[in-house]
Order: sequence, then structure tokens, then C-alpha cells
Amino acid sequence: MKKLFLNHFLLFFAGFAFAQEKPVTDFKHLQAEISIMPVKGEVSGDLTYTFDVLQPTDSVFVDAQKMEFQKVLLNGEEVPFKNDGKRLWLTRKMGKSSNNVLEITYSANPVQALYFIETSPEGEEQEYQVWTQGQGKYTSNWLPSFDDVNEKVEFDLSFIYKTGRNLTANGVLVKSEAVNDSLTRWSFDMKQPMSSYLLAVAAGNYEVEERESNSGVPLKLFYPEGEEQYVEPTYRHTEMMMDFFEKEIGVKYPWQNYKQIPVQDFLYSGMENTGTTIFSDLFLVDSIGFHDRNYVMVNAHELAHQWFGDMVTAVSGEHHWLQEGFATYYALLAEREIFGEDYYYWKLFQSAEELKQMSDSGKGEALLNPKAGSLTFYQKGAWALHILKELVGREAFDAGVKNYLEKHAYQNVTTQDFLAEVEQASGMDLGNFRKNWLEQSAFQGSEALESLKRPEFIRNYLEIAALKQLPLESKKELLEKALDFPVNDYIGQEVVHQLALEEISDVLDLYKKSFATNNLYVRQAIALSLNQIPQELKSEYGSLLNDDSYLTREAALFNLWMNFPEDRAAYLSKMEGQEGFSDKNLRTLWLALSIATPDFHTSRKEEYLEELRSYTAPYYRFQLRKNAFGYLFQLNAFSSENIRDLMEASGHHTYRFRDFAKNLLQQVYQTSDLLPEDRTLLEKELGVKTEAEN
Repeated sequence: MKKLFLNHFLLFFAGFAFAQEKPVTDFKHLQAEISIMPVKGEVSGDLTYTFDVLQPTDSVFVDAQKMEFQKVLLNGEEVPFKNDGKRLWLTRKMGKSSNNVLEITYSANPVQALYFIETSPEGEEQEYQVWTQGQGKYTSNWLPSFDDVNEKVEFDLSFIYKTGRNLTANGVLVKSEAVNDSLTRWSFDMKQPMSSYLLAVAAGNYEVEERESNSGVPLKLFYPEGEEQYVEPTYRHTEMMMDFFEKEIGVKYPWQNYKQIPVQDFLYSGMENTGTTIFSDLFLVDSIGFHDRNYVMVNAHELAHQWFGDMVTAVSGEHHWLQEGFATYYALLAEREIFGEDYYYWKLFQSAEELKQMSDSGKGEALLNPKAGSLTFYQKGAWALHILKELVGREAFDAGVKNYLEKHAYQNVTTQDFLAEVEQASGMDLGNFRKNWLEQSAFQGSEALESLKRPEFIRNYLEIAALKQLPLESKKELLEKALDFPVNDYIGQEVVHQLALEEISDVLDLYKKSFATNNLYVRQAIALSLNQIPQELKSEYGSLLNDDSYLTREAALFNLWMNFPEDRAAYLSKMEGQEGFSDKNLRTLWLALSIATPDFHTSRKEEYLEELRSYTAPYYRFQLRKNAFGYLFQLNAFSSENIRDLMEASGHHTYRFRDFAKNLLQQVYQTSDLLPEDRTLLEKELGVKTEAEN
């Protein structure tokens, strides 16, 4: 028993000592010059780190994934080092000291974190977009840096890249100068420290529109060369959001400037790199696309992160909600300013439904669970803040947030750091709030519902939603009244979704009234839910092809084509030449339907097929490629080149597209008519044993 007790004591003491372990070093500044060579998929550079030794040590390390080092100097002298493929270790005894200098020359061929996206067809001069995505522990794949988010450094980086292109990175561009006839050096200055995962660089054929917020923050809005028509709809409300956040948060924008750059084949919707948000070019939209797939929410979310995540950074995954929950909540506040109160509560209602469903199924997660998923960190985190503000009052909530940011600016934080400031501002004990909203895995559905019932809009919506279980004769009058002008976007859509559950002949009059509302989203709900179109609604349904919504037009074209074969040529003629979103959703559908319509443009079918086939090429954005692959499979029209493109796609860096391609490869092999050489190629790719091998 004594030995057992002693072992437990030693384990406890060891754990306590580890928890209290103090950092050995403090890296303060990096001056670097980095060359990016996309043709080789290579990056190289010369780095100079300045750091302090906080307590005696016999080794110092920098995270570096699969890199080669040509030079390593410590305070001007060569020093023994070890490169284990993950870290660069310097082995030398060092006492407490300040302003030590570590010089590194390195090179790497990163397989992640720095991406080289070829954007030109074969046979033309190779063009690339280059961009980074370092969230997590990935920046050390292209720059010797720090996977630990608690090591904050002031980064002043210079990049050498191809002349004639545009390049941006964290900080202010202080100089752009020619290195030689083909290369340019861009030099950037940062004034404040940040975590390595927030480092960013992006380059390509871009133009820039420069703006300024009312408070004087310089804004640089990048867009692909020659695509000026996307600038206003894509970046709509950007200045307003910057001004709104400064006022709402009560703390000035914490960086020198703010840049946004859309890139092809990005892994996510966007990433809040310090002062330099990179986002998916799928959000490049025109004035029609704005209604369906605008950048406002992502724009607001990544901008809010500049305070919550970049200025103050969670010490560990346990406190990740301090970044994602705050960014989601403050983005929602900005969207409320733009789209109105109903939008705000509708988004809260939708997320509450998802969280309640997850909780009721036994899959609920605590906000302080470091392994929780996105729904928890983002939406449950936003809900926690919504409830907290109602609990303590807006004045105390705002004061607590402001004090929290100012007290911990450019540092790392915990949940208790935040709660302490709100408790101080409100004079309230938040122990129950912490237990119910941060530590419990169950979603507090009853409390959320009570909050949601305060606005009249949600009460009205819930009354209509409750009619779903009733027979038509008991609710028809109420559904009709809900469609009176001016119809609410969300209540009107709920009415349409209930109509889809009824016999169409019994609700023709309600459908006609729904069409007549001329509400874009009510009509879109009809397009997306009514697949079997009665003759009595043919004219109204055909009018959907004119709506200012690419989603509506896409669904309407397909459903009209399916329901009225005698008019297929007329519908196709009307929609000819329309592209839709940047993934050409309308164009690719139109091509597929035109090819499948025997009596339409018979002399041009081969031309249409070649165009559709061309969109699977690797230099197109993956969303367009996915559309083309899907339609070609349905048409059983894969060429040998399309099969090779699909094989290439099965190794794509974006996992959703990669998984789609792998699955489709199996289907193509099993169901398509293939040339012998293509079948052999697929068998090799899929590891299928032939009859001879069996």
C-alpha cells in the first residue's frame, strides 16, 4: 500500500511539474527572405531569428517538416544541429541570455501548407496561383517556425517571386523591387507578434482595389486579373463591417492593414491569417450570384477573427471556442446589421435545431472538449455568447469583452481569462453558466427556445411550422394568410415546404399565390421542392428561369426539361449562353441537357461534348471539374483523357473532391463502357485483379 501511495504521489508530482513547466526560450523576431519556385514545387530561404533564453538549456529547436538545411549559425558561429525531419535541433549549452541570433538557410518541397495551383492549359506558358493554409501545425512545412500557438513572433518577411504577378503577405508592403529581369522581391513589415499558423502568402495574376474604412484602416481587395465585375458584389459591405466591429467590440482593428485574396481550390471557405484573409474563389460572385452564394458571412467571420484568434489566441484546443465561437457570434451581429433582425434569429434557430438534434442523439459535445467538432466550436460557441449577453446584460458583456481583449492583447488566453473579465464587469458569478454552456455536452435547448421566443418573427414562424402535422383542411387558410404581401422570406419558404407534402391538385391555388409573391427565396423554394410540375403551373414555373438566382434557374431548367419534353428545345434556347456561378453550374447543365436532347442543335453536339469534356482538366477549379465529371458519367461519355483527369483528381489536396473522385473512379470502372486500354489503366489504379491474375 505504501509503495502504491508513493507511486501515485510521484505521478501526481510529475504531472504537476509538467503542467507548471516554464518555456525555455522566447523567439521574438524573424527577418527572412524566401524564394518561391512553383515550377519546381520548391521554397527556399535565409532566416534570422532573434530569441531569448529564459532558463539554462542544452538544446533549442525550431519546427521544420522535411527540410534541408544548408547553413545553421548561432550568434555567428557554426553549431552542431540535428534534422530529424520534424524539427531542427541545436545542441549547445546556453544560459539565460537575450537577443541571441539564429541564422538558417533552408530549402523544402512542401506537400501541404504551401500549394502550387497550375491555372494554365498544357502548351501555354505555365501560370500558377500560390497560396498557404497553415491552420493547425502546418506552416512548418514551408517555413522553419513554431507549431506551438503560444510562441508568438514578430514576422518581417520578404518573398522573391515571378515578375509581373502580384504577391501579398502579412503586414505592410514596404518595398517592391526587381531582383533581375524575371524576379521581384516583395518586402513586408509587421509591428506586432503573432502565432506561426497565421502566416500567409498568396501570389498570382491579380489586380487590387484599394479602399479605406471610416476609421482609416487601409483595405486591399484582390481579384483575378480581368474580373472587375466581381469586385463590388463579392466585397459588398466590407468597409461597413470593419467600422461595425470596431464600434461593437470597442477595440480598434489590431493590425496595420487588411487584405483579402480569393484563391483557386482552397481547402475551406476562408482563413483568418493575420491581416491577410485567404478565401475560396467560389465566393467570387456577380450581382445575381450574390443572392445565392455571397461572401458576406465568410467575410465577417474571418474579419472578426482578427480580434478573436489573431489578437488573442487560445492556449490550446480546450479553449478553441474563444476563436470560432466569438468569430461566429460577431459575424452574426454584423450580418444582422446588413440583413436584419429576422435573419439573425433565423440563423440562431437553425443552429439550435442542429445542436438539439446532435444532443438528443447522444452526440452532444462540451465547448471545452478539445476534440469537439465544428458545429460545437462555431455554433454552440455563438449560442453561449448570445445567452451570456442576455444573462449579464449588454453593457457588462461589452465591457467584459473589451477588457479581455485589451488586457491580453497579442497574448494567449484561456476561457477563465474571458469569464473573469465578464464577472468583474457584471458583478455576477458565472459558475452555473460555465457548467451549463461550456462544460456540459448536452445543448441547453429549453433555455435556447425561451430566448428564441422573444422576437415576434420566431413565434410566428413556429406557429406555421407547427401546422406541418395537421391535415390540409385544418391549416389551408393559415398557410394562405402567411403568403399575404409582404411575405416573410423564411415563413414563406416553410409554407412552400409544407405544400410539397400535399397532393398537388389540392394546393394549386396556394402554389399560384406563392409564385405571385415575387419573393426570390419563396420562388426558389418552389424550384427546389416541386419536381413534378402540373400543366396548370407550367407557365408560372417557366417564369423561374428569369429569377435573379442561379440556384433557381438551375433547378428550374432541369425540372422543366424533365417534365415537358415537347418544349425542351425552347427552354434550352432561352438559357443558351448563361454561365451561372464560377463553377459554371448553368453552363455545364445546359451542355449535358443539350447533348441529351436529340432534336436540339444536332450539328453541334460534338462541339458541346468536347467543351464539357474539357472542363475536367486539372487547371480548372475543382468545383467546375466535379460538375463536368458528374454529367459525363451520367451521359456515359468519358474519354480516355477524362479518365486520366479523374485519376489525377483522386489525389487532389482538397479531401472532399478527392473522395468524390475516388468514388466515381469505382463507378466508372463498374458501369461504363471502356476502351480496353482504359480498363487496364483503371484496374491498375484501383488495384483490381484481372481474370488472368486470379
